[in-house]
Amino acid sequence: MEAFKEKGLKFTMDDLAKSLCMSKKTLYKYFRDKEELFLAMVEYMFDSIAESKREVLKSRGDTLEKIRRILGVMPEGYSNLDLRQLYGLRADYPEIYKEVEKRLESGWEETMELLQQGMEEGVIRKLPLCLVKLMMEATLEQFFQRDILIQNNLTYQQALDEVIDILVDGIRST
Repeated sequence: MEAFKEKGLKFTMDDLAKSLCMSKKTLYKYFRDKEELFLAMVEYMFDSIAESKREVLKSRGDTLEKIRRILGVMPEGYSNLDLRQLYGLRADYPEIYKEVEKRLESGWEETMELLQQGMEEGVIRKLPLCLVKLMMEATLEQFFQRDILIQNNLTYQQALDEVIDILVDGIRST
């Protein structure tokens, strides 16, 4: 994470070995190459997001606030990373990007149930939930495909918070 924070996708296994105070040879015992390392990072990040979602669902609070929190959940420790750097993932690491895309499109069951609960409680209006999911997926995919956040001097978290405000305020029952 530190190597990524410093150099984004451009960090090398040498950079990583240096920051971990170990030999590159030792790194290669655990990861075949940088791509395998990225894949492990993606899996870890999405597993952490899933755990954070479960914590939101178990927490106290009103449904609308839980919806806002679950849509914007970020794993602990990722808030200080410049995730805008991931916009080059699709071009530089297409296999890793496919895994990110797959993970963005899965694991929505709990969120959809919470949205359904919001409709039943009347805190959000009746709407096709598949559209909410599609909008969030498409937005997050665009964050990884384009450098729009960097061009507009927005952090990933700022952009995500804005999108969630727009979305939740748009679906909130009046």
